[in-house]
Order: sequence, then structure tokens, then C-alpha cells
Amino acid sequence: MGVAERIYELVQSLPEDRAAEVLDFAEHVKGRAAVVFHASRAIDFSLFDQVAAKYDGKFDRDALYDRACLR
Repeated sequence: MGVAERIYELVQSLPEDRAAEVLDFAEHVKGRAAVVFHASRAIDFSLFDQVAAKYDGKFDRDALYDRACLR
């Protein structure tokens, strides 16, 4: 007898609310086992090209904190 059949037999003897708990738990376990796809390393640098003229790679750290919203 497989696991699914054993679970089915056990759930049949449970009251409806307890059987619903078993179903919720099984769905939770299934959700945890979802396939995770890692992010691609391919980066579209066209977004950076749009602001390249505004940032030259150097910045003044003190100037970053010299804003009205940070006072």
C-alpha cells in the first residue's frame, strides 16, 4: 500500500474539519517543495546606459547626506 492510499484511509475516518487540516498541511508541504529558479546572470545594461552621463563612478559621501530630507 502506497503513502497516498494510507493517507486516504486515515482521512476517511476523520471528521470533516480535521480532514480539512490534513489537506491544508499537504498543500503547505507541496508549496514548500516548489521549484526555485535562480536569477539569470545576463544583465541588460541598457538601463545603466541611460544614466551613464549622470554618474562617473565617483561620489562624495558627505554630499550624499547633505539633503534636506535627511536633516
